[in-house]
Amino acid sequence: MAQSAARIAAPAPAEAPAAKPAASSGGPVRLDAAAISAKFTELGSSPKGLTATEAAERQAKYGPNAIVAHEDSRWEKLVGYFWGPIPWMIEAAALLSLIRQDWPDFIVVMGLLIYNAIVGFWQDSKAASALAALKKGLALKARVLRDNKWMTVDTAALVPGDVVSVAGGETLPADVLLVEGKYLSVDQAALTGESLPVSKGVGDSGYSGSIVRQGTMTGLVTATGNATFFGRTAKLVASAGAKSHAEKAVIQMGDFLIILSAALALVLVVAQVHRDIIADGHWEWQHAGAIVQIVLVLLVASVPVATPAVMSVTMALGALALSKQQAIVSRLSAIEELAGVDVLCSDKTGTLTLNQLTLQTPIPWGKAAPDDLILGAALASQRQSDDAIDKAVIAAVTDPKVLDGYKSVDFTPFDPVSKKTVASVAGPDGKTVHFAKGAPQAIAAQCGLSEADAKGYFDAVEKLARSGTRALGVARSDDGKTWTLLGLLPMLDPPRPDAAETIAKAKALGVSVKMVTGDDVAIGGEISRQLGLGDHLLVASDVFGQDSGPEHIAIDAARAVEVADGFGRVFPEHKFQIVKALQERGHIVAMTGDGVNDAPALKQADCGVAVSGATDAARSAAALILTAPGLSTIINAIMEARAIFERITSYIYYRIAMTLNIMLVVVLVYLVYDFMPLTAIMIVVMALLDDIPIMTIAYDNVKVQDSPVRWNMQRILSFSTIMGIMALVQSFGIVMLGMFWMKSPELMARLPMDLSHIQTMLFLQLCAGGHLLFFVSRVQGTLFRPPYPSLPVLAAVMGTQVFAIFMCAFGWFMPALPWLLIGVVWAYCLVWTLVMDLVKVIYFRFVNARERRQSMIDASIGPVVPG
Repeated sequence: MAQSAARIAAPAPAEAPAAKPAASSGGPVRLDAAAISAKFTELGSSPKGLTATEAAERQAKYGPNAIVAHEDSRWEKLVGYFWGPIPWMIEAAALLSLIRQDWPDFIVVMGLLIYNAIVGFWQDSKAASALAALKKGLALKARVLRDNKWMTVDTAALVPGDVVSVAGGETLPADVLLVEGKYLSVDQAALTGESLPVSKGVGDSGYSGSIVRQGTMTGLVTATGNATFFGRTAKLVASAGAKSHAEKAVIQMGDFLIILSAALALVLVVAQVHRDIIADGHWEWQHAGAIVQIVLVLLVASVPVATPAVMSVTMALGALALSKQQAIVSRLSAIEELAGVDVLCSDKTGTLTLNQLTLQTPIPWGKAAPDDLILGAALASQRQSDDAIDKAVIAAVTDPKVLDGYKSVDFTPFDPVSKKTVASVAGPDGKTVHFAKGAPQAIAAQCGLSEADAKGYFDAVEKLARSGTRALGVARSDDGKTWTLLGLLPMLDPPRPDAAETIAKAKALGVSVKMVTGDDVAIGGEISRQLGLGDHLLVASDVFGQDSGPEHIAIDAARAVEVADGFGRVFPEHKFQIVKALQERGHIVAMTGDGVNDAPALKQADCGVAVSGATDAARSAAALILTAPGLSTIINAIMEARAIFERITSYIYYRIAMTLNIMLVVVLVYLVYDFMPLTAIMIVVMALLDDIPIMTIAYDNVKVQDSPVRWNMQRILSFSTIMGIMALVQSFGIVMLGMFWMKSPELMARLPMDLSHIQTMLFLQLCAGGHLLFFVSRVQGTLFRPPYPSLPVLAAVMGTQVFAIFMCAFGWFMPALPWLLIGVVWAYCLVWTLVMDLVKVIYFRFVNARERRQSMIDASIGPVVPG
């Protein structure tokens, strides 16, 4: 797959020398000494490397050794905040104000538009800066020969022509031509399609991003950055730019309000034209100004001005909270995706286990002693290797000084065909002895066991596998031809201490955890049982047959994936197919990964999670980047994401209901009483007083749901509409009260009132009733039970209401209102709040009961399992 990807990748920049694999059926051709020398000449380099001056000149010419993706400029991002349904509504209102030369309204409306853009741009920049800082802190290093001295530099500082040293456990920092050393065992599965490490020697090419498993060699850098093999293929994993569920919800909300406001504006225009022409019998152009004013007021009323800012601030503060839990969010939309995750596919090694192989009690064979077995395995390992098996074996040697008595004569690294390592060493007595360690079946075949011995040997291997333990065979030979079995070394990668508790917590949150491992199902199954995941593990290649591909998952395969507890013998392409299959079954999927080969699956997942120590490719493809090992951080992130989702949902309930209330009361009062109940400036000020304090919702106390949460627009619109209509009745009631007051001689004698006072009363009612409506909509239960509003929310609301009361009392931007009427309005709002809270409780009880019944029906049907 990667080979074909390379063929269609974009060519390297003309000025940068790029690696050019020779065309042959076996892949790139190994270069001879003359060709290697010619390559040095072509790149203007030598085996002594470059000077610091030469490196600086080439860095300026070719740029940093990094994958540079196209990003919109800061200006393009800023302009983007002025484009979309909600900005269009604000811009239309500003345009109408400009046409009427209504400068106060124009200034305030444009201020809102610019405010939203600045807040959104600022939060986006903060998220981008946090990610850039993270990448800088995780920058890889490389050893390079500069000025004839070996030094360690950031991989970004490498240039074509540099001479670098690479060793086991490192990642190739650029495309290189190997020019010195004995061998290198390289895992380049994600780039070339080879599923197992390959051995390379002098004259072979190595690709940037490949992982060195064993060996040490010197290489000549032939290409860097986007000109590398990996740089060209990495473009295939670029984001498709799909909108998140939150973005889609906001667009739906904006569309709903635009359509409604347009319909209401049409009703108002028709009503005004009817009055002018039919009732008055004539039309004058100044009447057009009145119509424009009506439409302006309605447009301003229909704009949820602070929605983008509130959502950006809430998600950004949520991202900050997650970062304190060692989880970095690479894009804010990932937060609400994480809240809906119901299936988590987790790597085994390093995530569910410690990734620290430990040697268990050796099982010697024949006359061999346990110490002989460990010593033989250690001599068949490399002491400087970063390989987990080699490190575990060498660490188990009782007296490390014993190894100093042996001198290496020859070493054959692990080969995917032979599945073993072989070492020839000269002992203290000067005699050469040969040791081999590797897969039990490979060692057994080398020793030529009898049928009886083989049965006992493989029974022991099977018994170890059932207990979740790897088995490593060890053999010895004095002549290199006849081999004697020394025995088996059990090796265990134990589960993380917190893994079982974390998985239990995930299940309590309604998240199904599926193990994904490259190990055999016997080993994976035992670890799965120990952690409480279940033992129904499937071999990935058995699930995805020839009729399943990346773009087509067979229905039976998708169903099998859905009911499985995990998967063994997983290759990179299987991860992508597992995610795709679960998504086709309607699940929101999180997938963990750490390697280049995991990038497609991480990108496909609804929430890709790059675990601690992941490669740059995995981090770039992931939506969530963990800086601490283990699964517990993901569970904490899910809980935090659900809390953020609850805050945003409660705000949207409130915002839609209030917008409906304002729009409908303007239209209804105009149609019934023939006057505009609110001025444009009143609506703008009210929007500021209502929405700016609600930004403190990012700190609000919420109840974290014990099951995955998703956007349910039907529920959102139905509940918001019910609350909006009740709020409309409440607001219209205030207007009716004012009109009744004006027609009552007794009341007018005590306290005179006119239409401008009714406008002020309605303004105060909407300010007070708006925040009280928020308290109603922020919880599904009664507002008199926890979780109660947080202190920042209460302080912001109380401060706003005091300011609104003073505005009405002292007549700022509107006619002053007597304190008696201010008290009447507040008492009226408090009574209505109790009524609306009762209606809300009844609504959610009814809806939740209906959804539970539907869930029980769905559960009784159950998934169809292929026979």
